[in-house]
Amino acid sequence: MSKDIDFYNNLQPFLECKDHTVSAEVYQLMLNDEYDMLVTKPIPENIEKYYKSEDYISHTDSKKSLFDKVYQSVKNITLKRKLKLISKCLLHQDSLSRPEKNILDVGAGTGDFLKVCKSSSWNVFGTEPDAGARNIAAKKGIVLQKDLSKLIGHKFEIITLWHVLEHVENLSEYISILKNMLADHGKLIIAVPNFKSDDANYYKEFWAAFDVPRHLWHFSQESIAKLFSAVNMMVEKTLPMKFDAYYVSLLSEKYKSGKMNPIKSFYRGFVSNLKAKRTTEYSSLIYILKK
Repeated sequence: MSKDIDFYNNLQPFLECKDHTVSAEVYQLMLNDEYDMLVTKPIPENIEKYYKSEDYISHTDSKKSLFDKVYQSVKNITLKRKLKLISKCLLHQDSLSRPEKNILDVGAGTGDFLKVCKSSSWNVFGTEPDAGARNIAAKKGIVLQKDLSKLIGHKFEIITLWHVLEHVENLSEYISILKNMLADHGKLIIAVPNFKSDDANYYKEFWAAFDVPRHLWHFSQESIAKLFSAVNMMVEKTLPMKFDAYYVSLLSEKYKSGKMNPIKSFYRGFVSNLKAKRTTEYSSLIYILKK
């Protein structure tokens, strides 16, 4: 695959977005027409400081606000669905009748997903760059590495990235590494926001899933297919994350109007999911990929 620098060639202005979480700085979303992908410009030199916020909930187990409580409640439901999904992927592997149950969760946050996997007899491995989140995971019995470097050479039947690929700086290199770490009959499961969704179109620069500058890339179904085709991987199946339309709309409404509006947010999420039944453009999508 070409180097990441190629993703910055022949870009067209698409939208201006503000960082609503940390800095209030304004960033440009640029369209890479070749990959049908949006690129955040510029990338801050010290990107780590843009994650230092109590509002960055994936690094905490906070239940202080209404938004926190909604997030944690939905997370508990989705954890069970994720476990069911990976178990189904393992059963459908056309390798041995009893394949190994090794799973790598990249960007594991506070370790809740791996904790659920561990309780279902998976051999769990994970990475998380945030030290605070790693410490919280450790208290749950989940040991996470800072990055992939200590896991290179291992093979995994399942590799998951739940809303992580959009954060990766060296995108093409990272995709190649993930492929090499995947067992021959393994499955790579990636969940990312979809900027072609109806809620993205409605909220535009206030759409919470743009989340600049932490989200460096903004994917469509076409861009995921092209990026992984370049390393000879294919999308086997695409699944919706229907809860995301409600969650993202709730936060987007706050950015747009300055306050939570649960009723309007629920309506916008419902409309987005309803339209996606026809278009398949859900707010977030799960891609199951294979070699």
